[in-house]
Amino acid sequence: MTRARVEIRGRVQGVGFRYSVLARARSLALGGWVRNRADGSVEAAFEGDDERVRSMVDWCRRGPAGAEVRTVDVEWEEPEGESSFRVR
Repeated sequence: MTRARVEIRGRVQGVGFRYSVLARARSLALGGWVRNRADGSVEAAFEGDDERVRSMVDWCRRGPAGAEVRTVDVEWEEPEGESSFRVR
């Protein structure tokens, strides 16, 4: 089990980024959350199997159609025991 907190910058709001993250994270059986930030970025936390979390982080570097991801900052954290995924 591992946990990653990511901040995604670029054209990532108004393009369905959060709901694409929600669908993909749920399909990978990850816990955590995703939210828009006031500065125009998207922040998320992913928790679960190491390989699946890394896959999710890699996906965030591309994002859904319409997104233009400029940077993704990743912090690796101790798991908190989250088992479901939600939009905040």
